[in-house]
Amino acid sequence: MTTHHPVAVIGAGLGGLTLARVLHVNGIEAAVFDLDASPTARPQGGMLDIHHDSGQVALKAAGLYEEFRALVHPGGEAMRILDRHGVVHREEADHGDGDRPEVDRGRLRDLLLGSLPEGTVRWDAKITGARPLGGGRHEVTLADGSALTTDLLIGADGAWSRIRPLLSEAVPAYCGLSFVEFDLLDADTRHPGSAAVVGGGMLFALGDGRGFLAHREGDGSLHVYAALRAPEDWAAGVDLTDAGAARAALLEQFADWDESLRALVTEADGTLTARPIHALPVGHRWERVPGVTLLGDAAHLMSPFAGEGANLAMLDGAELALSVVAHPGATEAALAAYEQALFPRSEASAADSAENLVLCFGADAPQGLIDRFAEYNAQAG
Repeated sequence: MTTHHPVAVIGAGLGGLTLARVLHVNGIEAAVFDLDASPTARPQGGMLDIHHDSGQVALKAAGLYEEFRALVHPGGEAMRILDRHGVVHREEADHGDGDRPEVDRGRLRDLLLGSLPEGTVRWDAKITGARPLGGGRHEVTLADGSALTTDLLIGADGAWSRIRPLLSEAVPAYCGLSFVEFDLLDADTRHPGSAAVVGGGMLFALGDGRGFLAHREGDGSLHVYAALRAPEDWAAGVDLTDAGAARAALLEQFADWDESLRALVTEADGTLTARPIHALPVGHRWERVPGVTLLGDAAHLMSPFAGEGANLAMLDGAELALSVVAHPGATEAALAAYEQALFPRSEASAADSAENLVLCFGADAPQGLIDRFAEYNAQAG
């Protein structure tokens, strides 16, 4: 069976949902397709800092800014930088006047989902391929054997996008860095030492090509990423289904680190999840192809070290929607205007991200990060 949708968005992440919401408030309905079985099929990740010049701009365009402010985690903008010996080199408090407030990704996604008409998102809709039909129209096939056609196809389907090949031959490449993600629950009560190390917001503990990136969540847990320069298949040699074996393997990578930091691993609750870090080439772009475009990680996957991934995805979604609204009946003009702004913006952020990865995991870490924050503060002052 084949159905037709004037606007089809592949992916119900923050970018795709922002796009659908901004279109909706401007009287244009979109159909959103996502491979997850339901909105609660998997965890949505930890905290996000929503930037005043990107994510917050998008939320204002979506008419959801005040609702977003109600979700902000007080104190979440606090930050600590430590070396591998546990020595604190920089500490900043959250005085409530910062321009990058922290919010739980899952709650932000729920806000966007709840702002859309019922049925906008089609769950359990795994895309298997897409092909042009001519005249800017496309056909998209799904795993259940059904298909859809659309006049405007938007790939908001992340790093391994099924829509990207319509526009680009680029594929994400491994950055040389892998994360292992885990949580410490009810930290103040069950893990007070680790809670004190992380503090009220974000922790960077860095040195010798390794590190811990952690933040306190609104529910009192600690969300931690252990980072290490390692071959892409490093995790393949670790049985991550055995929490004890996984912790032991990870601790070997941090054998010479202070016990206060190693405790983040030894006290981890539940499973550990490996996340190799990939990125598209800095400056990734494509020639205009009628009737189709990309946003978010599908367009400009980068490492997380500029803090821009979710923010850019939301801004992409809002700006694409506003461009469609501003060019009624002229899809190609709308897409061309959107991409003209998208490419230089995402290139700048991707370059920052690549540079910051080197800075955080260089031989002198954490000094490079300390110097970078000092530069930011000097510019702000």
